[in-house]
Amino acid sequence: MATPNELTAMRRAIAISAQGLGTTSPNPPVGCVILDRDGVPVGEGYHLRKGDHHAEVNALTAAGERAEGGTAVVTLEPCNHHGRTPPCRQALIDAKVSRVLMAVMDPTSRGEGGAVVLEQAGIEVERGVLEQEALLVLGPWLHSLRTGRPHITWTYSVGVDEDNGDYRVTELRCTHDLVIRRNGVIEEGTPGGHGEDSFRVPLPALGEEPGKALHALTEAGARTVLIEGSSNEMARLLADAVDRLIIDIPCTPSSSGSTAASGPGVPDGFRLANVKPLGTHIRLTADRPSGTSSRSATVLAQDGA
Repeated sequence: MATPNELTAMRRAIAISAQGLGTTSPNPPVGCVILDRDGVPVGEGYHLRKGDHHAEVNALTAAGERAEGGTAVVTLEPCNHHGRTPPCRQALIDAKVSRVLMAVMDPTSRGEGGAVVLEQAGIEVERGVLEQEALLVLGPWLHSLRTGRPHITWTYSVGVDEDNGDYRVTELRCTHDLVIRRNGVIEEGTPGGHGEDSFRVPLPALGEEPGKALHALTEAGARTVLIEGSSNEMARLLADAVDRLIIDIPCTPSSSGSTAASGPGVPDGFRLANVKPLGTHIRLTADRPSGTSSRSATVLAQDGA
């Protein structure tokens, strides 16, 4: 069982792993915290881009000799293969940690898997620690692996001039690999943020067939794509592949003098996941359960444009 200190460390690892959103693809965004023998945090790190050190190595480097006999708390099972960087499970073995906690098992792990190799080296391993919380960051990457295409988010505003609403989506861009702007231009969410030779921005002409468009986005190395604007033609082309909606709806004065949201809400086929105020708007986040059609999303955007 994980101790309170270890659970706190895992939540910290999940939080810092989000620093890699929008730049690690095709690799996953991972975070790691190292605790010493007494359970005190002595190092942390996250993966930023393919070709750079992984989260475990960055955390072990920060911890130094204090990692020996301690615990590594990591959001994803340590890798078990030598790619552009050495396997992380070997770095943990060489650092002589005594215990490794992991939130999510890696479906891409080679051979027996990093967890098994760690156990064979005499290291205690705990699996599934705060797995659901870690999926807040790793979920879109895992979705891309499972479906063979990027996780697609469509964001738009209802009842306002979207050309004046760019400030509301600026923060979203940097957490996605690719952004398809309202005019059809495709951009890297964080310009120059991805590793060399592992990612590219595809040509804007993705074709008129959803399957071919999704294939082009996947081949570019994207695991997450953000589509902007209610009138975006790519949103209509890829309507059945939209996994998440982020909708900004305006507020109107209520009878008590406060404000209340007005306009269309979440369309059929999506489940409300989050609601928060955003200046003069309310932001709705809704996810589509697996197997549910997204065509109703197009209707909502048309109604609110």
